[in-house]
Amino acid sequence: MELTTVWFVLIAVLWVGYFVLEGFDFGVGMLLPVLARNDTERRVLINTIGPVWDGNEVWLLVAGGATFAAFPEWYATLFSGFYLPLLLILLALIVRGVAFEYRHQRPQATWKGWWDRAIIVGSVVPAVLWGVAFANITRGVPLDADFEFTGSLLTLLNPFGLLGGVVTALLFLTHGAMFVALKTDGEIRHRARALAVRTGACAAVASVVFLVWAQVETGGPASAALFAGAAVVLLLGIAAAARGREGWAFTGTFVTIALAVTGLFVALFPDVLPSSTDPAWSLTTTNAAATPYTLEIMTWVAACFTPIVIGYQAWSYWVFRKRISVDHIPAVPLVAVDGHA
Repeated sequence: MELTTVWFVLIAVLWVGYFVLEGFDFGVGMLLPVLARNDTERRVLINTIGPVWDGNEVWLLVAGGATFAAFPEWYATLFSGFYLPLLLILLALIVRGVAFEYRHQRPQATWKGWWDRAIIVGSVVPAVLWGVAFANITRGVPLDADFEFTGSLLTLLNPFGLLGGVVTALLFLTHGAMFVALKTDGEIRHRARALAVRTGACAAVASVVFLVWAQVETGGPASAALFAGAAVVLLLGIAAAARGREGWAFTGTFVTIALAVTGLFVALFPDVLPSSTDPAWSLTTTNAAATPYTLEIMTWVAACFTPIVIGYQAWSYWVFRKRISVDHIPAVPLVAVDGHA
């Protein structure tokens, strides 16, 4: 296998890891006003992802860095053409990260309320815009002979791209609900499980439409098999949630997202960014790649450090594997604006 293909596969794996892990904590953030009835329950939801959310974002950083080093032409075209959506995602992630750290710094209800809104918005925006971005990457965007993006923001907001945003938002919402049901106990657990079944049904319908559309546009036999597998596993996960099998339900959404994202990369290959203007102007794993020497050095570095990173993250999930409930949250009285509890 050529090193260009190896790095295309590795970048696909990094994006799969990012979406299956960051996807559920985006979902938890979006569910904050839905599942929680009071501040204590909101703290339970935040604590389910508290030990892992920043580690999940490492996958995004590595995916971006790997793209920059292995396929610089792809990185340059992608980050210039998709500048505004990617900027909005970055700002949302910054605000979201700050909200997690600042929310508990003051006891006032209004203070916590504003940071809760920041968590919600900081979860919704990336959940939608990542879907829009990847839908356009898979289908193709207008590129000229110099591999420069010639469209605008409205070019990206086409029906296929918007449907991709709806699909990722619904899948992450369902994934997050499954995770909450798996990680909590008491009333929140039951609410999350019931909600996961309802949002899962909506996600299944939207996902099937999107994946069939993607298959018609760019797919082949391999991507068709992966898309079909994603649909089947999602239905099995919803059925497991309805039967109270939270572990299998979460596994279902986990595998669904992994298969769907893998299918999109399989449908994309050997292109990395197709040109809708002229197929001859598409970016491929060949014309977008770095030098062979660069790829060789990167391969050795990845072989040494990737197992360490994966092992550490797996260990952190194992350490924080137990369920939590309102009984585990110490009482901290909320303080109103006038200073009275």
